[in-house]
Amino acid sequence: MARADQIEIRARLVIEQPVPGVLHSLQEDDAPLDPKTSKAGEPLAFDFPLRIERTEGGAKLFGKQVRREGPERRFVYIRIGTLAGDCASPWTRKMKIDIHDIESALLDKAAAGGLLVGRINGTAKDGSPVCATVKPVTWRVV
Repeated sequence: MARADQIEIRARLVIEQPVPGVLHSLQEDDAPLDPKTSKAGEPLAFDFPLRIERTEGGAKLFGKQVRREGPERRFVYIRIGTLAGDCASPWTRKMKIDIHDIESALLDKAAAGGLLVGRINGTAKDGSPVCATVKPVTWRVV
């Protein structure tokens, strides 16, 4: 629930070129949420709300999917394989997607009614699912 000094926006993470057949899910609290599998490498999309609280230096982001590290860093996890709920998967991984560095202008556009969309590549150079801190993330508002 948003506090009076917070604005709720809509956000979407799109995993482009995920490894086919590998379960992915958004993380909420410490559990998988909205698990999805790509059959042939088609993108996977996860929608979730974010809350923006304006600060002197910009903004802080909050929400059920938002994790914190230190006073500034905010990020969202995508769980992969066993962590997403597939007990038979050979993968036990998480993608860490930073959100604390999203440009203020994009947050303003999303607050005006747009959808904040972040796109990431889901397959590593070795053909396995991407994990750890994922860069680059391409953000835009649609």
